Formats: sequence, structure tokens, C-alpha cells
Amino acid sequence: MAGECGEETAGAAVRGLQEDAIFDNVFAEIEILELPLGSTLRSVYDDLPNAHQRFMEKLDARIRNHDREIEKMCNFHHQGFVDAITELLKVRAEAEKLKVQVIDTNRRLQDAGKEMISQTEAGIRCRIQQRNIATVVDRLQLCLPALEMYSKLKEQMNVKRYYSALKTMEQLENIYLPKTDQYRFCQIMVENLPKLREEIKEISMSDLKDFLESIRKHSDKIGETAMKQAQQQKSFNIALHKQTGTSYGKSGYTINDRIPDQENRFKWKQASEDDYEPEEESYCSDPDIVLELKNLIVVFADTLQSFGFPVNRLFDLLFEIRDQYNETLLKKWAVLFREIFEADNYSPIPLTNEEEYKVVICKFPYQDAEFDKQTFPKKLPISQSVPQIYMQVKEFIYASLKFSESLHRSSTEIDDMLRKSTNLLLTRTLSSCLQNLIKKPHIGLTELVQIIINTTHLEQACKYLEDFITNITNISPETVHTTRLYGISTFKDARHSAEGEIYTKLNQKIDEFIQLADYDWTMSEPDGRASGFLLDLINFLRSTFQVFTHLPGKVAQTACMSACKHLSTSLTQMLLDSDLKQISMGAIQQFNLDVIQCELFASSDPVPGFQGDTLQLAFIDLRQLLDLFMVWDWSTYLADYGQPSSKYLRVNPSTALTLLEKIKDTNKKNNIFSQFRKNDRDKQKLIETVVKQLRSLVNGMSQHS
Repeated sequence: MAGECGEETAGAAVRGLQEDAIFDNVFAEIEILELPLGSTLRSVYDDLPNAHQRFMEKLDARIRNHDREIEKMCNFHHQGFVDAITELLKVRAEAEKLKVQVIDTNRRLQDAGKEMISQTEAGIRCRIQQRNIATVVDRLQLCLPALEMYSKLKEQMNVKRYYSALKTMEQLENIYLPKTDQYRFCQIMVENLPKLREEIKEISMSDLKDFLESIRKHSDKIGETAMKQAQQQKSFNIALHKQTGTSYGKSGYTINDRIPDQENRFKWKQASEDDYEPEEESYCSDPDIVLELKNLIVVFADTLQSFGFPVNRLFDLLFEIRDQYNETLLKKWAVLFREIFEADNYSPIPLTNEEEYKVVICKFPYQDAEFDKQTFPKKLPISQSVPQIYMQVKEFIYASLKFSESLHRSSTEIDDMLRKSTNLLLTRTLSSCLQNLIKKPHIGLTELVQIIINTTHLEQACKYLEDFITNITNISPETVHTTRLYGISTFKDARHSAEGEIYTKLNQKIDEFIQLADYDWTMSEPDGRASGFLLDLINFLRSTFQVFTHLPGKVAQTACMSACKHLSTSLTQMLLDSDLKQISMGAIQQFNLDVIQCELFASSDPVPGFQGDTLQLAFIDLRQLLDLFMVWDWSTYLADYGQPSSKYLRVNPSTALTLLEKIKDTNKKNNIFSQFRKNDRDKQKLIETVVKQLRSLVNGMSQHS
């Protein structure tokens, strides 16, 4: 019986230990908030019959135990809390002292700033005075040339150099005085110039009357002799023309073809002094009047010379008039050139039959064996202005030749005069007209291409102009002292300007398309196709480069490369724009689709002649930048940075940092609860780490530079 009691007692003890272990496990699960608790509590009531009372007792004991622990902890930290409050009260006193010191420091800083402001204002006044002095110096430098020219004019009048005075007066009116017309003394000069011109006219007329009076007694004999000499000269030229078959009259006139009329006029002027009427002065803009005046002076000089009178000054006057004649010719031909350019349609000349082709060939020396093999209808590569310009240059040479006749100059001198005047026409007048034409707003890419083709053919035709002058003067261009025509350089310069304008206009059109871009920089997913503005831009470039097929290969290739580089740069600047604060990865992916279209265009050989992937290299910087972000390959980029074999060699750390900052800000904005998701937290930490390393690289570059 005693044994049985012992066994029961031992069994009860074991059951008690088991119950305690079960309760401890339940309490542990409750304390760590392991949810749900239903299964845990159910296990207690299922495994232990009548366990509710004991469970509640155990739970109360557990609670009392925790209360004692909490009370001990509070008692342990109470003194520290009291000490912290005491220290805080001490700090308040020190803070009051610091506030007083800050106020005093601010007052002394304000007092020191007043002195600095005073000195700064004095410096500003000094800079204003310096600027005013510089302005005065600039105005004086602008006025001095006008004053010097006016002084030169007065000096020329004092020494009776009236023709030179008229030239100086023209420069004053057209060049110097218009720049300074806001000053009173210049206005006075402008008011005095008509009086001075009238004074010159009166003095010249008085001198002429005195001169005519001095030869009054010889007037009848002079007139008679002049008529005889003119008739003899004309007869001699006609006989020479019949004998040699040569003449300067290539344009259908003979030397001194106007002399009979001029002779009769001269005889009427010499018939009686009572019938004398003054001619208009030699200052004019009509080349025909200047040429007529020259012929009158030549007859007059030849007549005087036959009587032994010195006529050197008259021929000196003729050389001065020659310059005036050339200037009037240049002005006249400038108008003709402008009219030709304005009337041109800048399209190849269409030819339907052989007769039309011969009409063009008669005006312009076009030669091309391959073109001759083509059947009609066909088109000449040049536009209609080319033969017209060429013919006008020849007409100018004829007009310039007219003045050189009867000046008693050798064929070499006449050849030199013609070439020099023709050079002026090409290098100054025609060149200026071409440059102005190229800059006109209505001249587009198609017109610029045609202008380049036109200037190429005009340049090739310069050798025919050389031969044309040679045929007139019989002076070989190989002669040592022969002046060469500079037309080649003129047309080369015009062509280079047109090429530069093509590059500029092409880039402007690209900019216009870029301005149509309407990216949603916060899109979560790309559209799956390239943007509409970019597809339109690619189509424009394709059609444009098809027009470039007639251009020299190098020009077309340069234009294509320039356009691709400009497009790549513009797209990159769009990504890095400071006004763009946030970019999503979806926008990056959409942007990548557009860049792929650009690369496909570059690889499609839009202009023949590029080797390999040369044209695609225009987008290499942008491609490596996008690949870095698309693949998110920062470990490779940072590890290989600075190595020649780096996969992302063309990606600048500053550029990568700028774009990454935009993406980082987007992540922060779109992931408000990202701190609760482990993947988002890890990605944000990675971005922060990469940003720090990129900043380190950028700072290192700036310190090194």
C-alpha cells in the first residue's frame, strides 16, 4: 500500500512537471506574439483535463513576475532620468549666454558690413567711370576717320585736286558719315558737302573756260584737224581689220565705232564760243556715260597732242576715270547677278531634244561624255543661272575692253587690265552675291545642294574664261607677267559656305523635330514602339540624303555624320536637362527604343562611302550610357573604370551620376513604403552606394584637372 502511494506521488510529480513545461511553452509563444494563438491554447485544454484553473494561476504568477522585473528596471533608470533633467537645466543657462554672444556678434558683423558696402559702392562708381571713359574712347575712334577724311578733303581742295576731292567726298557720304550721323559736327559736315561739291563744279568750270579761252584763236584749226585725224584713225582700223582679220570687237563692234558722232559733237562745241554749253560733270553711275566721256577726252587729247600741247594729265585723268568706270560696271553687274539668282528655280535644266541642248551649250561650255550617251529627255545637272552667269561674265569682259581702246596701251597692258577687272568681278561682286544668296532664308537644303553643283561647274569653266581673254588680246596666259583669274577660289569659297549652311540648316531641322518630343518621363512601362517624332525625323533624313546623291561624296558623308552627331548630342542633352528632375526606368526603356531606331538608320548606309560602323559610332556614347542603366551593370562599370578595355569606356562618371540622381529621386517618390519591402530597401541601398562612388570619381577628376 505504501508502495502504491509512493508511485502515485511520483506520478503526480511527473504530471506536474509536464504541465509546467506545457505552460512555459504557451507563455513563450504568447510573449513573442506568435500568431495565431488559437491552436496553442487549444493544445493546453486538449492535453490537460481541468487545466483552466492551473493555467490561470500560472498566468497570474507570470504576470506578477514580469511586473516585478519592470519595477526593478524603472527603479534602476530613475536616477539617470533625474540626472538628465538636472543637466538640461544647466544647459539652459549656457544657452542664454550663447544667445547674448550671437546677438553681439551679429551687431559687430553688421557694423563691419556697412564699411564693406561703402567701399563696394565706391568701386561700382569707379567701374562706371571706367566704362564711360571706354565708351568715349570708342566714340572718338569712330569719329576720327570721318574727321581725318574731312581734313583730307579740305587739303585736296586747297591743292586743287578736285577729282580726288570728289572721291573723298563720296567715301565720306557713303562710308564714314553714316556711322556718326548722330553727332552735331557730322551733321554740319553733311550740310557742307553739297556746298563743297558745287564749289568744285564752279571752280572746274571756271578753269575749263579759262583753258578754252586760251586756245580760242586755234579753235577752227583744232576742230578741222580733229575731224581729219578721227577719219584717218577709222580708215586705218578698218584696213587693219581687213588685212589681219583680228580686232578687239569680238562682241560685234569695232574700235572707235562712236567717233563720227562724237566728232560732229566736238566740231559743234568748237565752232563758236558763243555756242559753248558746259557738259555734265564726270561723277556718275552710268557706265555708258563714263565711256562716252572717255571717248570725248581721247579725241580731245589726241587733237591737242597733234599740236604739241602736253596731254599727260589728260591721260592720267583717263586712268582715274577707268577706275570709276570699273566701279560702275561692277555695280551694274551686281544687279544683274542678283536678278539672275532671284529668277533661278534651282533645279536641273530639263532637255527634251538636241536643239534645246545646243542652245545651252552655246551659252555655257558643258562637256560630259557620259551625259552625251544618254537619250532624250534628260536633265543637265546645272540650273538655269549657270549659263546666264557665264554669259554675263563674258559681257563684262567686253564692256571692260571698250574703255581700254584708244588709250595707246600695248596688248599686254590691255590683257592685264581685263584680267584684273574680271578678277574684281569674280572675287568681289559675284562672290558677294553668292554669299548673300546662300544666307537668304528661303534657300533650303535642296537649293543649297544645287548651288554647290552650280559653283562646281562654274569653277571648271574658269579655264574657258582664261581662253576667252587670250583670244581677245592674243596674250598667252603662260606669259610671265600675265595675271591669272581667281574665279576658282571664289567658287570654292562659295561652295564651302554653302556646305557649312547645309550642315547648319540640317541641324536646325533636327532641332525642330526634337522640340516635338513629348516623353512621359514617369511612365512605368515603355510603349513598345519608337516615338512618332523620331520616326518622322528618320524619314526626313532619309529623303534629304537621297537629294545629296549629286553632291561630292565627302560633302554628303560630312553632312550625314554631322547630323548623326548632332542628333546624338541633342538626345543626350534631353536626358541630362537640368529642368528634368525625375526619370523612371520605363522612360529609359522608351528612350532606348528611339536610340535603337537611330542606330538602325546609321547602319542602313544612308550615304554611301562610310567604312564599317563608322556612322554608328556617332551614337556610341549614348548607347553605352543606356546599356549601363538597362543592364544595371554598376559593378562592371566601377570595377573597369579607367581601363582601355572597359565595356563602358565612353560613359563619363558625371553624366552617369546626373542620370542616376534623377532615377533615384523617382524611386523615392514612387516607393513611399519601400522601407517595408526588403528588395526595394536593397535596391535603394545599392543606388546610394553607387551614387557615393560616382561622386568620388567625379571629385577625383575635378581635383586632377
